[in-house]
Amino acid sequence: MEQLAREQRELTLCEICSIHSLVLADRQEDRGRFRRVPVRIAGALTTPVQPYQIEPMMSALLADMDSLYRHLHVVEKVALFHLRFEAIHPFIDGNGRTGRLLMNLQFIKAGYPPINVKFSDRRRYYEAFDDYARSGSPDTMTTLIAEYLEHRLLSMTEVLNQI
Repeated sequence: MEQLAREQRELTLCEICSIHSLVLADRQEDRGRFRRVPVRIAGALTTPVQPYQIEPMMSALLADMDSLYRHLHVVEKVALFHLRFEAIHPFIDGNGRTGRLLMNLQFIKAGYPPINVKFSDRRRYYEAFDDYARSGSPDTMTTLIAEYLEHRLLSMTEVLNQI
């Protein structure tokens, strides 16, 4: 991840699949490949796209990152990317882990530290997806991510102040 961030290359479908391969290192069958079957996410308001829609929608997401979202603050951009990535749900398994790694890749590229979405906040995290599905607004996820980033930056500042 750090090497990808240092290289400052544009994110591609191939790199997303490579990151997914790392997430599912123990499962040879599905790792690094977009799913070929329909899926449902238990408890979610939305149904992920059909398999034939994955590649065009992922390509559109990457194109939007380079054009439509260019003017957004990095936290807004990361939140919107994450919401859309998870709505597409391109893989059979490992979408959340891959999506959170992609969030951190974007933060590192922009000069920010990575964040860790806490398991204890999973309810707020899942509600952010539902809010986006209902309203189309990324505000709940943006707020959650901003809080995590703020906390991480403050903790880093505390460490630096002790030196």
